[in-house]
Amino acid sequence: MAVFLLALSAACCLGLGFVLQQHAAQRAPRADLLHWRLLLDLMRMPQWLLGTGFMVSGLILSALALNQGEVSLVEPLLATNLLFAMALSRVLTRQTLGRSGWIGVLLLGLGVTAFIVAGRPTGGGAPAGELRHWLVVGTVVGLVLLLVSLARRLPLFEEATLLALAAGLLYGLQDALTRTTSQRLDHQGLTAVLQSWQPYAVVVAGVVGLLLVQSAFEAAPLRMSLPALTAAQPLAGIACAVGFLGDRLRVTPGALAWQSAGLVAIVIGVIVIGRHPAMPGTVRDTLESIGAAPEDVSEDGTEDQPEDGPDGGPGNPR
Repeated sequence: MAVFLLALSAACCLGLGFVLQQHAAQRAPRADLLHWRLLLDLMRMPQWLLGTGFMVSGLILSALALNQGEVSLVEPLLATNLLFAMALSRVLTRQTLGRSGWIGVLLLGLGVTAFIVAGRPTGGGAPAGELRHWLVVGTVVGLVLLLVSLARRLPLFEEATLLALAAGLLYGLQDALTRTTSQRLDHQGLTAVLQSWQPYAVVVAGVVGLLLVQSAFEAAPLRMSLPALTAAQPLAGIACAVGFLGDRLRVTPGALAWQSAGLVAIVIGVIVIGRHPAMPGTVRDTLESIGAAPEDVSEDGTEDQPEDGPDGGPGNPR
């Protein structure tokens, strides 16, 4: 029961944090996209700092959940962060849930339940050797690099989706490595943890994932990024947990069918909720919904950019 409460509390904090962060990130300069100075600019925004506080709280709670439960159990529960994001978005946009919203909520809830009940995730399996460990990590990192490379060639809205997918893969890997680190801390002590590479990989994955997800939040409305982020993280986390942590799922034909159906329902539910009108759209929509005057927002929903750059030439197209 403690694992469920910790994971759902983490999902609540993450969902609230993502909404607040995205509201702030859409006001950052377009030239900061995928640059470290984006994080420096965002640190000057109180709303982003508040969202980051919620996100850090969510990460701490998820680490506690991962210390007590298997990754393949915690990850589907963390996917419910989208429900809490929608709850805050409904307050900001004053949209009712409606039929599509309830369908998305039902699919997500049933998908999580079906996967956990059918899979019965358990630990205790022998962890994989170093070679398999590095193969799984290398595969995830390779997919992240591929997604970022493809994203740079696409328009902003499509770029945001791929960047969020890449961030979700990194966060799933981070969750698996967090469990590895907590297990080593419990059994071997702090000295062994500091001498291993996993805790440093957790930090690197977290920082790079933060840059990717904030760039996705800056590039497009939340409905273009958060569903991809929320769907990719549990899939990557479960794959890593089974791949090198020794997590085990039931593998009977019936159990596999229900697990697959549950994962599909989770992904579809995430997409349906993410596209709901209650999720923030353009900056103009968000400002108007909270009663602010959108004088500095252009017709396409982005912030107005100067027509000429500092040297009198064309401004930055991004």
